[in-house]
Amino acid sequence: TLNSVQINSLEQKLAAFEKETSNQVVVWMEPSLDGNSVEDRSYEIAEQNGIGQKDKNNGVLLYIAKNDRKLRIEVGYGLEGALTDALCSQIIRNEITPNFKKGNFFEGINAGVEAIIKTTKGEYTAEKESSNEDPIGGICCIPFPIIIFLIIFIFVFILPIFSRIFGRNKGKSRSGNWWFTGGSGSGWSSGSSGWSSGGFSGGGGSFGGGGSSGSW
Repeated sequence: TLNSVQINSLEQKLAAFEKETSNQVVVWMEPSLDGNSVEDRSYEIAEQNGIGQKDKNNGVLLYIAKNDRKLRIEVGYGLEGALTDALCSQIIRNEITPNFKKGNFFEGINAGVEAIIKTTKGEYTAEKESSNEDPIGGICCIPFPIIIFLIIFIFVFILPIFSRIFGRNKGKSRSGNWWFTGGSGSGWSSGSSGWSSGGFSGGGGSFGGGGSSGSW
């Protein structure tokens, strides 16, 4: 998917960023998730390889399952404040997947890495949501009797339904993010130590599930 020139370009960029900030960004691509969720697999790779510094937990993993057309940005504890879930989602949507959809994997990875680096430096900002409508003005235009009717309707009909639904589901929780499965560790990893097909040796950083997933 990537040629030697492209790999070398990414290597140099990530190594320079790590030298400058000590933040460690790893790009890992493999063919398939082997039945796992992208969240499970990404978290597993990040934790097992200890991406980031142990005392700073400043690692980031850009994980790609090429044949499954899924990806995730996994963020270490120490960078969750700068690289928020919302910004990770924006980077995936705006920088990476548009290129992947065209088959331009290097361009997508490179754009994603650039955006991750800029975000940790505070140079990549969130999208501003625009709306032509004034939500407060819209509410004010609704006749008062209709507002009263809607409030009564919600209390009498809607709330009891939600109460029954949540009552049945109480006690259930999703544990998928913490379920680890074995894997070959095959794929590409990048960092100051270079690219390899057998894994990456990090500095002992930890992850807590922060980040965002996507597909193309």
